[in-house]
Amino acid sequence: MAFAVLDDMSGQTTDENARKARWWQWFSGSAEDDAAEPGTDTPAHGNTRELTAREVWLPAKRRMIGKIADFLIDHDLEILPVTLTVAYECVTGGAPRLAQLILERTEKGLPITLGWIEEQRAESTHEKNGEALAVLMSRLEDSLDEFSRTTTGARTATSEYSSALRQHVDELEGVGRAGVVITELAALTRAMMERSIAIETELACSERRAQALQTSLEETRRLADMDHLTGLPNRRAFDHMLEREMREAQENGEALCVAFVDIDHFKRVNDTHGHPAGDRVLKFVGETLSRIADARCFVARHGGEEFAVIWRNHTVDKAWKKLDAAREEIAERRLVNRANDMPFGKITFSGGIADVFAYPEKSAALKAADEALYAAKQSGRNRILKAGEDPGPQQQAA
Repeated sequence: MAFAVLDDMSGQTTDENARKARWWQWFSGSAEDDAAEPGTDTPAHGNTRELTAREVWLPAKRRMIGKIADFLIDHDLEILPVTLTVAYECVTGGAPRLAQLILERTEKGLPITLGWIEEQRAESTHEKNGEALAVLMSRLEDSLDEFSRTTTGARTATSEYSSALRQHVDELEGVGRAGVVITELAALTRAMMERSIAIETELACSERRAQALQTSLEETRRLADMDHLTGLPNRRAFDHMLEREMREAQENGEALCVAFVDIDHFKRVNDTHGHPAGDRVLKFVGETLSRIADARCFVARHGGEEFAVIWRNHTVDKAWKKLDAAREEIAERRLVNRANDMPFGKITFSGGIADVFAYPEKSAALKAADEALYAAKQSGRNRILKAGEDPGPQQQAA
């Protein structure tokens, strides 16, 4: 029986060290990738024979297949079209965000499962579709604004033209008895005036339709930024709001905090009571969190069972008190599944909170809040930790 050899310094197995080494090699582009494959023929000294195309690309192809195989083996994934695609994208850099999420999850000791991969890919596709829709709506709004301005200007010019024609018609009809030519000219002018009035009416209708379409676009944009289950803003809206709040807080010299909240043991709720019941739990938590939202607090559903909160002009301690009060309110409730009168048990959530301006970049602040959330989970759940805070020995024991 073969036994894994432990590293004396880190306590990790050599297999784990090798796995991490391969991951860092994939991300850093180690020079080892460019080395010749063992066993491949290289021209001897003085041999001027040029390599064939097959001799050039075959070693690289074998290295690529080896990396894909290592990815599937390291994460204990089945050989399926979706896992092969993910492995290829991570190895070649085609999905940098997914690769980073996998790396962070691996460092935390969490498994990379097929379900988790499909969830991340679906979320990524949804975000891309939402961003594309937002770009198209923005372009259409700009076109509508230009059309509305053009229509308004044309309608105003037509109205002024009609008024001038009406004045000339009145003058011509006053001297119409002087000759037939003037009378015919007056009739022609009146016809032009009537046509101008008709055009003005059509332009007014077009302007109203453009305004109605503009209103519909604004409503569509609002729905694109909303999570349809909880009614809260979604992750895309959260990202935009964080950018805006950072800019305005810096201009006004105000504090800014961000927090991530994750429902504890949510998978157990879905497995025991079903996804419809799980959706009701998500709505309940979302409604509770939304009650702390105001002009200085922004709550969003970040994805899955995770929520995100932004506090403007709040210190970390002040924001922690508000979020912890919401945590206590939820933990004290005893929910029952109305479909079968079966109790859900105690529903709790864990959270991590960070001061945005305590870090050089936004991404670092978000990572600090996420790490505090992970520490809260590891130290017993049902608690809110500040970034860099030590859970303490009692909480660790819990």
